[in-house]
Amino acid sequence: MPEQAGQDKTEKATPRRREEAREEGNVARSMDVNSVVVLLMGILTIKFIGDNMLSGISDFMRGTYQTISATSLTIESVPKQAQSGIGKIILILMPVLGMIMAGGLAANFAQVGIGFSSKALKPKFSKISPAKGIKRIFSAKSLVELAKGFFKILIVGGIGYSVIKGHLPEYLELAGKTPWMILSFISVVLFELSIKIVVALIFLAGADYTWQKYEYEKNLKMTKQEVKDELKQFEGNPEIKSRIRSAQQAASRNRMMQAIPDATVVVTNPIHLAIVLKYEPTDKTDAPKIVAKGQRKTAERIKEIASEAGVPIIEDKPLAQTLFKTLEVGMEIPSIFYQAVAEILAQVFQMQRNNPSMKQRINYGR
Repeated sequence: MPEQAGQDKTEKATPRRREEAREEGNVARSMDVNSVVVLLMGILTIKFIGDNMLSGISDFMRGTYQTISATSLTIESVPKQAQSGIGKIILILMPVLGMIMAGGLAANFAQVGIGFSSKALKPKFSKISPAKGIKRIFSAKSLVELAKGFFKILIVGGIGYSVIKGHLPEYLELAGKTPWMILSFISVVLFELSIKIVVALIFLAGADYTWQKYEYEKNLKMTKQEVKDELKQFEGNPEIKSRIRSAQQAASRNRMMQAIPDATVVVTNPIHLAIVLKYEPTDKTDAPKIVAKGQRKTAERIKEIASEAGVPIIEDKPLAQTLFKTLEVGMEIPSIFYQAVAEILAQVFQMQRNNPSMKQRINYGR
């Protein structure tokens, strides 16, 4: 059945979607990468310290058989002897086991980073559902895994046949060699075989990781509606945000209007803009500050309130336009505008001197 219009998963996953997937243990990871890294670390470790390991195992076996006739086997002694023997074997194998573990951890970290998902440990009925199990068996992912398995068999078989065939003339000479020489020859052949297989599997692991990454991104894709719903959920409904923004703007305008009666002067455009300045010198600053500004209807309202409160209104088109564009409410006048503003304040002083009944608008100190 075709999907409804607009419901195709065409959008990239959002950060929140990725975070949720990671919390559920859903990450892009190739098990082939882990396998090939573990195999490579084991082979290299045996290659470089194999002689020491073999020597340690030989010493252990020699010591065991030399003392076996003098060893008393009882119910009490057998567990202790077994524990001692297992401990020695573990110490001999520890370098290989440690490097394999380090390789596995490094491969996982390189693919998905550090993280722990408790949700991935929770049992899910879908994992044991026969219907879903059959569906997974015949899924595209299962077919890819099947093809990949056959390809691995072909690779390993082909490389094994090539290596064995290449050393075929040397096998006949083994009959006249010592056990150590035979063991050395076998180790050389096995190392060659292992390295060639690992090199081939590295390319296969790279291709598998690319496929896993592609499938992961494809499964994480979202519909346009899902993206919209997520934005509403985590960033707020746009309509609600618009109403909140409108309320905040209204509150800001009310604060501006309340500050006008105590201002020093209103600079106008003269019609379209109005900037309200308050000059209140203190020990910290002597710069006037913008306490309100507006354009069109807001500018008209500012001028009405200023006229009612007796605040001087002075027309200066260039200064009004510059202050309106460059400064916000609450900001002090920068030094570049001192000269122009000083001329405005001088006019205010002159108006106050000419009209003693005018309300004093400048408070020199507190």
